[in-house]
Amino acid sequence: MRGDDRRIELTLRGLALGCLITVVFTAANVYLGLRVGLTFASSIPAAVISMVVLRGLKTSTIWENNIVQTVASAAGTLSSIIFVLPGLVMVGWWTGFPFWTSFSICVIGGVLGVMYTIPLRRALVTNSDLPYPEGRAAAEVLKVGTGSRDQAGGAEAKAGLMAVIVGAAGSALVAAAIGVRALAGELAVWFRPTPTTATGLAGGLQLALIGAGHLMGIAVGMAMLVGTIIAWGVAVPIMTHLHPAAGPAAEVAQAAWAPNVRFIGAGAIGAAAIWTLAKLAAPVWTGLIGAVRASSLRAHGQGEDLPRTERDIPIWIVGAVILASLVPLAVLLNDFLAAGPLEQVIFPLIAGGVLYVVLAGFLVAAVCGYMAGLIGSSNSPVSGLAILSVLGASLLLVALAANTVGPQGHAALVAYALFVTAVLLNVATIANDNLQDLKTGQLVDATPWKQQAALLVGVVAGACVIPPILDVLNKAFGFAGAANLNTISDQPLAAPQAVLISTLAKGVIQGDLPWRFIGVGIALGVVLVIVDELLRRTKRYSLPPLGVGIAIYLPAAVTLPVVAGAVIGWAYDRRVAKGPHGPAAQRLGVLLASGFIVGESLFNVALAGLIVATNNPSPIAVAPAAFPEQTMWLGAAFVALTIFALYAWSEATARKLPPG
Repeated sequence: MRGDDRRIELTLRGLALGCLITVVFTAANVYLGLRVGLTFASSIPAAVISMVVLRGLKTSTIWENNIVQTVASAAGTLSSIIFVLPGLVMVGWWTGFPFWTSFSICVIGGVLGVMYTIPLRRALVTNSDLPYPEGRAAAEVLKVGTGSRDQAGGAEAKAGLMAVIVGAAGSALVAAAIGVRALAGELAVWFRPTPTTATGLAGGLQLALIGAGHLMGIAVGMAMLVGTIIAWGVAVPIMTHLHPAAGPAAEVAQAAWAPNVRFIGAGAIGAAAIWTLAKLAAPVWTGLIGAVRASSLRAHGQGEDLPRTERDIPIWIVGAVILASLVPLAVLLNDFLAAGPLEQVIFPLIAGGVLYVVLAGFLVAAVCGYMAGLIGSSNSPVSGLAILSVLGASLLLVALAANTVGPQGHAALVAYALFVTAVLLNVATIANDNLQDLKTGQLVDATPWKQQAALLVGVVAGACVIPPILDVLNKAFGFAGAANLNTISDQPLAAPQAVLISTLAKGVIQGDLPWRFIGVGIALGVVLVIVDELLRRTKRYSLPPLGVGIAIYLPAAVTLPVVAGAVIGWAYDRRVAKGPHGPAAQRLGVLLASGFIVGESLFNVALAGLIVATNNPSPIAVAPAAFPEQTMWLGAAFVALTIFALYAWSEATARKLPPG
């Protein structure tokens, strides 16, 4: 056995700490996701917490801290089940969240998500130039945290750790100012270009989104800018003109965008995703062959020839786990269908559900992994893939059973479509997360199979927390569109994605879905793919079609700050590159952007705990919810000055470093 195989990496204390962080972050993510429709990635704050907790132990290592963040990252991903599972309450099929059923959905989907991404690692991580912004950020945080302790004299290590701290402090300060309502959280301008049209733009004033844009890079940022222009400069004005409505411009424009223009974005994502899969076919096959070859070497006692950084869970174990997972999946689907209105077609529905999860699961795992590499786990439109998944599941069920059960079975088919999609969504989200974690591991010289095993532990830990949290929130608040009998509050949680996905399932099965918007999106996606391929032939430019589709699908309040962050990061890198301190300044810029994500994430975790403890959606607010226009512009100016000051500090700090 090699010496590096005996290093401290996969430890019980690391797994235990990761599970503890997972429990806390999962609870926070579930609540915030149901309240505002967004979740935050937990990898980076988990890495920071891990380094603080384990810092006093002389035997702790960067690889052990990496295992902690790998386990805890399951919190930000499994909680995305809230995009689908509450739909079963909304359509009246469930009145609560049965623990073992909900737990099984999370575990089966999560395990399949880990297994599916193992043969994708070489194609999408090792042999790929995808930026993996959050994976890079987590790796930089781990390196700086370790370097500052192990190399106390390292000036750049100390400066890098300070960059993370300063960036985190600035980000948390802005988030706190928004939380107390001293500043508006969003800059929005809505107007009517003509009497019959309406449009506008909005941008969230969150430094975490700015940091994500910096880490994504200018190519993805420009693609998202194009998508924003298509959505709000073209599609929304056209939609409002074709369907004129009275009322404030903001309400009219947003009503046109959601859900109609979002369907266009979903169609564009689907077309781009299919093309992405086609391009990935060869490298994925190469990666699979490599995994089989590595397994064969180990089986014949030649595993020592395989570098530690290329050792995945053996491919035969991967195949065995996937096959073994199909048994509890079939049992789960059978329990859902038994003694119900679909019992007469139970066998074709179980077979169809299992095959759909197996085949579509691998496809969404590949697409989600690619999107995580392109724009990061936090910004990946997993709910967009959930839309495509529920459309596919609903169409499959229509083909298998609609004519047999008739209109009286439509409600049951809608519920079953949501149930199958819930499993598939967990496959997608964990795949999204696993490849991001493996990129972090690659950058810190970690062992892939140990990370993969750690994420399986995180899946189980997160799955234990989600059902009781959902059940408590259902009893306390209920969900928009549900019956909400015997709830404590009369203000149900919005759960926007679950509402949309439930509406889609009903639309397909009942035959009243507006396919024309999805069709327009698919056609647009084809055009974008062609444009991107032509640009790539220049060897200088590209227009990632997934980035364009994502910007059409996501609200402008999310996409515009990311675009701004990409431009700011590009301009900063070009400026500092001219001086002798350029490389160090660029590295500090990456760490500063990472700090933006760390600070806001940690603040949101603390705020979520306070929200739950006080049962108050705005526990630290000291001003009314409505903001005068001047306050909105004041907030934008404050954020802009904060960003300028922090990047100026980063460059000035780099100038003080010794050359080398």
